[in-house]
Amino acid sequence: MNCLTTAWTTHEPELRGWLRRRLQNPAEVDDLLQDLFLKALRQGERFCAVQNTRAWLFEVARNTLADQLRVARDTVELPEDLTALIEEPDTVDTLTVCLSRILSELNHEDREALMCCDLQGMAQAEFARLNGLSLSGAKSRVQRARQRLRTRMTQACQVQLDETGHVSDFVPRQFD
Repeated sequence: MNCLTTAWTTHEPELRGWLRRRLQNPAEVDDLLQDLFLKALRQGERFCAVQNTRAWLFEVARNTLADQLRVARDTVELPEDLTALIEEPDTVDTLTVCLSRILSELNHEDREALMCCDLQGMAQAEFARLNGLSLSGAKSRVQRARQRLRTRMTQACQVQLDETGHVSDFVPRQFD
């Protein structure tokens, strides 16, 4: 195994430096180098047949490091009742049903402003032009419609908003 000894003696300092730049813990560097040496040793005579031993060592070092980092990822414990959580109705779908129902109950002007500007992404300036309104008038209409929608969603579906205005909880309304 003279070829392994020669290759290792030649490339080990460079490998060590490469690994030090990627790992914080010197003991991990030593462990990875030992793993790398053992992998090369297991190759036996095949290692001596490798034309570019430096490239082989760096390739195996890179793969070994990737494997080590993959294993070292933080894991999250899954709850034991995971299947029960999955079987619950989808909150987004339930809230969508509630939103659709509340939209249908709003007056025509509010529903049109919300549908065009918020759900279809129409610019408020375009909405103003299509409805013969000033831009400030269109903005006011959309804001008032949003406030009425929020009030109805809070009452009918018991929607609760967090400090940023996002839905944090709700109780679905039973529809006939």
